[in-house]
Amino acid sequence: MTEPLLQLSGIRRSFTAGDREFLALNDISLTIEAGEMVAIIGASGSGKSTLMNLLGCLDYATAGSYKINGQETRDLDNQALAELRRDHFGFIFQRYHLLPHLSAVHNVEMPAIYAGTPEPQRHARAKELLARLGLDGHLTHRPSQLSGGQQQRVSIARALMNGGEVILADEPTGALDTASGKEVMRILLELHAAGHTVILVTHDPKVAANAERIIEVSDGEILSDRRNERAPDALPNDTAAAPRPNATRRLVASLGLFKEAFNMAWVALVSHRMRTLLTMLGIVIGITSVVSISAIGEGAKRYVLNDIQAIGSNTIDIYPGASFGDSRSGAIETLVPADVTALNGLYYVDSATPVVGRNQLLRYRNIDVDAQVNGVSHQYFQVRGIKMEAGIPFSDSDARRQAQMVVIDYNTRHRLFGEGVDPLGQVILIGNLPCTVIGVAAENRNLFASKTLNVWVPYETAAGRLLGQRYLDSISVRIKDGQPSKVVEDNVTKLMLQRHGTKDFFTNNLDSVMQTVEKTSRSLALLLSLIAVISLVVGGIGVMNIMLVSVTERTREIGIRMAVGARQSDIRQQFLVEAVMVCLLGGAVGIALSYAIGHLFSVFIKEWEMVFSPLAVLTAVVCSSLIGIVFGFVPARNASRLDPIEALARD
Repeated sequence: MTEPLLQLSGIRRSFTAGDREFLALNDISLTIEAGEMVAIIGASGSGKSTLMNLLGCLDYATAGSYKINGQETRDLDNQALAELRRDHFGFIFQRYHLLPHLSAVHNVEMPAIYAGTPEPQRHARAKELLARLGLDGHLTHRPSQLSGGQQQRVSIARALMNGGEVILADEPTGALDTASGKEVMRILLELHAAGHTVILVTHDPKVAANAERIIEVSDGEILSDRRNERAPDALPNDTAAAPRPNATRRLVASLGLFKEAFNMAWVALVSHRMRTLLTMLGIVIGITSVVSISAIGEGAKRYVLNDIQAIGSNTIDIYPGASFGDSRSGAIETLVPADVTALNGLYYVDSATPVVGRNQLLRYRNIDVDAQVNGVSHQYFQVRGIKMEAGIPFSDSDARRQAQMVVIDYNTRHRLFGEGVDPLGQVILIGNLPCTVIGVAAENRNLFASKTLNVWVPYETAAGRLLGQRYLDSISVRIKDGQPSKVVEDNVTKLMLQRHGTKDFFTNNLDSVMQTVEKTSRSLALLLSLIAVISLVVGGIGVMNIMLVSVTERTREIGIRMAVGARQSDIRQQFLVEAVMVCLLGGAVGIALSYAIGHLFSVFIKEWEMVFSPLAVLTAVVCSSLIGIVFGFVPARNASRLDPIEALARD
């Protein structure tokens, strides 16, 4: 014996309001066969709408049994019930329940989207159904651009999208004028004649008279269930169902549904531009802060490191005494030129240069200035990275013959010669020693630039003719490229200990300074980034708050989607996608704004610039996505847990 299509046995449905219990359905038992056209009639409050919602799996029974094709519905979870609504039922609501921001075609396509039907197939079927219902000229119109009768026909086409084995029509003519009501009833009769099972819920006896079976409900009980002899006989089913994905295409269908979630999310965001902009604002501020602070920190670090490198980051300086500020260092005269020769013999050392220096009076014509006079080797300029603005440095042969030549710095040139005199070839007095200017060092604008005037003469000249000093104030050692700085420093210390027999010197390695600067810069950047992350968290809370408001505003939309077959996971996915999309858009705007700030920064500040790293941008994108997921989860979960009946009842 064939199972009836729909079978209810002892159905009871009650609702609790405060301490009172209201009985909407009481001991309802009936069967509906495939292909029947049934009218459920009764006054308002009789329980007919509750019965329809229960038949369509939008509601559930408090007690009793409801079977669809012999399958007990109380044993099904929310996902299985959603699939039943999607694949077997088509709802035609009195108030149409079309999504206002979607066109007629997209409203009709919605059940097939949740069924995973490929886009070309569902689009073709939606246009075919609308054309059959006389709406081929209104495919792209939104509900606000359609009359009541046209909106109801769109609702009918949506009900048929996945086949519509059972059509549930709740007061289908209640909101229509007489002519439109007759047109809708004609369509329903045609659907019945084509083999669909049509269940009408109405309070109008004239509408009920079109059905072949009339069930009268009052106070939650069935008063009568009679055949209507005047109703036309049903014809065999000749309406094809929409193509549904088979098991081998489930993965493709899931990917398609994910794509549609992005499309629907984009439409929702564009439809509520102001709300979207307000939601994005916190994320924009947070991402701009994180990326900009990261770029400022990286730019500052590079600026400092470049200054250190400019004075020789791969150099080791050797000084007399135990450390800086040692009061005994002035009496130590053990640093000698022989130490320089020995250091030049080390494998790790590129070159070593002696340094002696004193403050001396410089004179050119009638101009006198105090300057630091440095006696160095010809390699000193390479070791310290000093570049020439004009002229050349002295050579090794100049040093050997104690040539009276001098290289002056940028500031000395302007103090002695001014703008109108070429200093090259001019003779100046250093103390009482005349020296010819052969070079001018380029201006040094880094952080470590000396505020005193500096000139350089060959060490041999300074020791033999100017200062009369044979011991050295310091030795500068240049490390070979690619050699580990710490290893070289250890070997230099070992050699000096062997030569001196005691540790009457100390070393200063600028590489350790660079490492300290890098470490400090990282710590500072981390601190500033943590402060900026607070902006991101605040932005994330803003996303969550506005998404929660969005769920409240769009409760009826959620109910519509559930009625046409959306599962809880589909609703959750859509709101999560919206949250992530808002955050990614906000992140993109924030990154673009950071680059704009960087451009303005470079216009007004010439000394250094903001440095944007791909890692910082990638981190910003990841942060945006995580914020969307984390702070969008609660609104998405709340949306997916809404009851379809309560959601549909919201305005």
